[in-house]
Amino acid sequence: MPNLANAKKALRQSVKRALRNKTVKDEITSLRRHLKVAIKDKKIEEAKKLAQSLATKMDKAAGKKVMKKNTAARLKSRMMIAVNKLGK
Repeated sequence: MPNLANAKKALRQSVKRALRNKTVKDEITSLRRHLKVAIKDKKIEEAKKLAQSLATKMDKAAGKKVMKKNTAARLKSRMMIAVNKLGK
């Protein structure tokens, strides 16, 4: 347990940030799961909508340092390859 006031505040901040980051990551994971199901069931329109919202969430998460930029880019690239393959 921290003794100094600034260490106590830093602990409170880190707990809040961790909770916020976990929420964002869980949303992204959930959307990715829904997208995989839509692709598997060959629902093209639903997959495109999910891909668009997922890309937006990943960009925001990368901008706020919740996830690394390259991770977001890699996942978006793989997601779009799968969605585009479905459309053909």
